[in-house]
Amino acid sequence: MDVEKYLARIRVEKPIGIDVDSLTLLQEAHLKAIPFENLDIHYGREISLEIGNIFEKIVLNKRGGFCYELNSLFHALLRELGFRARIISARVATEDGDLTPEYDHLAIVVSLHGSNYLVDVGFGHFALAPLPIRPGVKHSDGIGEFQIMEFDSNYLEVRQVEDEVPIPKYIFSLNERCLTEFQSMCVYHQTSADSHFTQNKLISILTDDGRITLTNTQLKISRRQGSQVENFDAEEFEIYLERFFGIRI
Repeated sequence: MDVEKYLARIRVEKPIGIDVDSLTLLQEAHLKAIPFENLDIHYGREISLEIGNIFEKIVLNKRGGFCYELNSLFHALLRELGFRARIISARVATEDGDLTPEYDHLAIVVSLHGSNYLVDVGFGHFALAPLPIRPGVKHSDGIGEFQIMEFDSNYLEVRQVEDEVPIPKYIFSLNERCLTEFQSMCVYHQTSADSHFTQNKLISILTDDGRITLTNTQLKISRRQGSQVENFDAEEFEIYLERFFGIRI
């Protein structure tokens, strides 16, 4: 991996320390430079879990990706920089209160100075900064408030707290996983009509004062002072994609 090119992609300059401040800087920079997107699925392009292929797509070709791509590549960067990082599996909370299967989501745990941190640049609208894994403690990062709780003897649960109401996001264990273990679910999300990733095109990125999200026929620009929504015809999608994300497919 060419670390210099990766850091240039997320607009971060060396030197990088092995500490929480540097980890926070890297996560925020990543979220503001690289979009969450599922476009390859809708253009019939197979998504590879080979790190070299992911690096080419995201860093060299200036694209985005979904969790298996974004977090696996970020994990590789962190390891190259000297962080003690490991890939973990998560099961996402559904609207009906159920949980998705194991390996439905890929996230990262970083160990620093005797503490563990949940790191995730591949869950769309989520935490801006690493979340200390301290069950019961609320953590505010300027965008949202989050809390990690014990779920059972095997899992922890991360929640987003909105108006004092905790909303479950996913459960996870601290067990280290291999990237190849996610292959079946990665294929499922590319091919199954039951996967939410096959339903609509989606690309979204964090900005300094909000978020830009583009779907099949709608552009939404969220800012602190309010949101702007623009609807358009499906045939115009690629025009908006290039205008707001600089991507041509």
